[in-house]
Amino acid sequence: MATTLISGGTVVTATGRSAADVLVDGEKIAAVLAPGSPLLGHDLAAGVDTVLDATGKYVIPGGIDAHTHMQMPFGGTEASDTFETGTRAAAWGGTTTIVDFAIQRYGERVMDGLAAWHEKAAGQCAIDYGFHQIIGDVNDDSLKAMEALPDEGVSSYKLFMAYPGVFYSDDAQIYKAMRVGAETGLMTMMHAENGPAIDAMVAELLAQGKTDPYYHGVARAWQMEEEATHRAIMLANLTGAPLYVVHVSAKQAVEQLAAARDNGQNVFGETCPQYLYLSLEDQLGAEGFEGAKWVCSTPLRSKHEHHQDHMWQSLRTNDIQMVATDHCPFCMKGQKDLGVGDFSKIPNGIGSVEHRMDLMYQGVVDGKISLERWVEITSTTPARMFGMYGTKGVIAPGADADVVIYDPNGHTSIGLGKTHHMNMDYSAWEGYEIQGHVDTVMSRGTVVVSGNQYVGSKGHGRYVHRATSQYLV
Repeated sequence: MATTLISGGTVVTATGRSAADVLVDGEKIAAVLAPGSPLLGHDLAAGVDTVLDATGKYVIPGGIDAHTHMQMPFGGTEASDTFETGTRAAAWGGTTTIVDFAIQRYGERVMDGLAAWHEKAAGQCAIDYGFHQIIGDVNDDSLKAMEALPDEGVSSYKLFMAYPGVFYSDDAQIYKAMRVGAETGLMTMMHAENGPAIDAMVAELLAQGKTDPYYHGVARAWQMEEEATHRAIMLANLTGAPLYVVHVSAKQAVEQLAAARDNGQNVFGETCPQYLYLSLEDQLGAEGFEGAKWVCSTPLRSKHEHHQDHMWQSLRTNDIQMVATDHCPFCMKGQKDLGVGDFSKIPNGIGSVEHRMDLMYQGVVDGKISLERWVEITSTTPARMFGMYGTKGVIAPGADADVVIYDPNGHTSIGLGKTHHMNMDYSAWEGYEIQGHVDTVMSRGTVVVSGNQYVGSKGHGRYVHRATSQYLV
């Protein structure tokens, strides 16, 4: 097996940073040593196949994006990134593992949905991947199938309180599914918005001739998110199920999660870069139909109500535990433009899988989070939350050699023709400048990105058979 020495860098973990050399043997990290240390009396650099010089740079565990939607059918079309293009873009940005969502739709069987996503991803991915399971039809058969998910390496499932007629589950269905989750150790993931009320608001706005993308945000008001988040927390409290609320965007929803955690309940929250940087006014309210680029659910929130500032604060205080992307990209031409004249027909989703690590590092530069917290919320906590820690999310002997060398003195300009490798005809992050740069990305001991060159390969990525969450109590 090939050996690699990453020398001269600063190893950053969720708990601290130190000057250290990292020895990689095959697909695993073999040792983390003081700089220049010999191994068994021999000079390390002289005895390895490759030396990577990380002087002046950070050495961190590869990013884990625990919320992506590659090739997801939605709104009469399909997410534009395939598992091949999406995982390649992720690698470019320093992410070495994704957890995507297999889908069971109404009238379908759970295991058939899981098998379909295995077929889509197998042999296509540039980096490692796992699956959550969407339960779009809670019935006796799907409840029984949920009990077998852990044997498939799927330790989490997702329900929707939004999208009636598509994925929506009512309170009785949520209760039943959470009972199974509590009994089996499955993490319940929740899209928390009041879907029926949102649909009523959408109909009212369209009847008033308010059809622009801006009104997508108006229809999905923060009250809809806070109410649904509270309801999900109460049902989880009743059933004893662990709860993870996805793409939290409203500060009021964060307050519900924080209060529940303060009361000892096993609940967690995730936010996304778009809720930290973008707003209802500046993006959804862009001139003409341009705002469609940023239509996603939950929606971008008003900057005047300071939701974005609260999200950063929540990351510092651990009221929100991690950052994923909800990567669900659609092109403007032929996809987003399905909603011209009717915002409710715009496919919901933003492409960010390539930029999450950089965007969150800019938070370090701006003094919003610490360097260690950057690693924690983008790698270590996702690994712990979703049953991968020890193998993923850490620089330690025995872990997979998923390693990123990050240059704090480098620079990254985001946009088409620059760092954009996702399969989209625009960038939601056009013009953003990052004071840092992904220098080298290693996936299970194989360098897949070197400098400004992709050197990985389709099919390198393997399926991650996940254990239960380390946060279960």
